[in-house]
Amino acid sequence: MGAGHAHRLYRHGHSPVHALPPHTKLAAAFLFVVVVVSTPREAMWAFAVYAVLLGCVAHRARVPGGFLLKRLLIEVPFVAFAVLMPFVAEGERVHVLGMSLSVSGLWGAWNVLAKGTLGVAASVLLAATTELRELLLGLQRLKLPPLLVQIASFMIRYGDVITDEMRRMRIARESRGFEARGVRHWGVLAKSAGALFIRSYERGERVHLAMVSRGYAGSMPVIDEVTASRAQWSHALALPFAALAVCLLGWVL
Repeated sequence: MGAGHAHRLYRHGHSPVHALPPHTKLAAAFLFVVVVVSTPREAMWAFAVYAVLLGCVAHRARVPGGFLLKRLLIEVPFVAFAVLMPFVAEGERVHVLGMSLSVSGLWGAWNVLAKGTLGVAASVLLAATTELRELLLGLQRLKLPPLLVQIASFMIRYGDVITDEMRRMRIARESRGFEARGVRHWGVLAKSAGALFIRSYERGERVHLAMVSRGYAGSMPVIDEVTASRAQWSHALALPFAALAVCLLGWVL
């Protein structure tokens, strides 16, 4: 985990949110999502306040609204599922614009949309202000099992290696005049997938042998020791604590 590794969700910046240690941001995002999920669905105003809190964080992190909204498209499948709930759920029904909708289905759809959108937005903000390498260091600092951190680290880096190999194979096919236009070309694509698997497997073995020859014995050396001051923890946990106050009011009111 010594080399830097940028990803598409990350937005380079020098904001106060970018400067926070990664494990404080991971803990804040996790606690915020837990609070949001614990909020009663009937307290609609609470979810609006959560959205405002995330908007303040995005403003503080200098993350544009368009950047955030574009990344929220990842939840489209969940939106489609939520839209179907009022039509398929059972129980008391109401008529809206000539359509018969289930009351429990409407509440369920609202619950999924509100909590899912806020959770995805919090995750996007975390990814936009924290590099992958820092996320891994943060997980390590939070005492996640070392083996899981290593698996995540290798998966991220090896995923880029395989993607680059796929790109080179595609360029090689196109330089020879190949263009997939139908079922009759599936055989060529299947052979390419097989070749990619073999190359990836062989490269994995070579990487493992290289690591063993350099003294790898099941654990990665800690290159950067990430620490956080009390003030940094206070700044990071301001979001989940504010959300917790809103959640408690949502249960009381």
